[in-house]
Amino acid sequence: MDAISISAASGMKARMESLELLANNLANVETGGFKGDREFYSLYTSLDASTDPQTGDLTTLPVIEKHWTDLAQGDLHTTGNPLDFAIDGDGLFAIQTPRGIRYTRNGSFRLSATGVLTTIDGSSVRAKGGGQIQLQPGLPVQVQTDGSVSQGVQVAGQMELVTFSAGTVNKEGSNYWVPVPGVAPQPAKGSLLQGRLEGSNVGGPESAVRLVAIMRQFEMLQKAMSIGNDLNKRAIDEVARVQS
Repeated sequence: MDAISISAASGMKARMESLELLANNLANVETGGFKGDREFYSLYTSLDASTDPQTGDLTTLPVIEKHWTDLAQGDLHTTGNPLDFAIDGDGLFAIQTPRGIRYTRNGSFRLSATGVLTTIDGSSVRAKGGGQIQLQPGLPVQVQTDGSVSQGVQVAGQMELVTFSAGTVNKEGSNYWVPVPGVAPQPAKGSLLQGRLEGSNVGGPESAVRLVAIMRQFEMLQKAMSIGNDLNKRAIDEVARVQS
């Protein structure tokens, strides 16, 4: 394969990976607490790379070296629902799931039939130190900025709000985080706000513009590969004509 086709193919592969990330971001524009994923580009030099006869530079190919997650806080929206919570600043809610303890920024909670504070998928919100937060259905719920939950004068518990160092947690699904093995959570520094929810930090208009740009770049790379194929075909035809 010629250099034009190789470079075009590498660029198309990188654009396809970008498109997958962007599609997932767009699918979660309305997902509470969702953090968008982005890509970090680099140049790859093969062990068999040839040297440009004019400049002496080695042939490099565009690749996506790694993915990274934008942890910027999303907009905080007032809902008025006493079981909606948002963390203003640093922090994650600890959730007890069937797969173990997971963490999230999505504070859209519910009360189970037994009065346990849970997420939408039915996983229980962890109390500080472990256990569940048991509430009395029908009674007003007050929550302090440190996560303390009370009904009247009765304190029901305190939500476990934690944080992790950058790069020590990985995404699981669209809204959960799981720490790498051996990493322990630390107390969060953010403040809990009741009756509010954090939105996704993915900008719909910006993502739509990026989508158009990626598709146009992909089309240009396709044309470049087509040109490379045409040049190869013409070269083969010319050689065959000269030899005949």
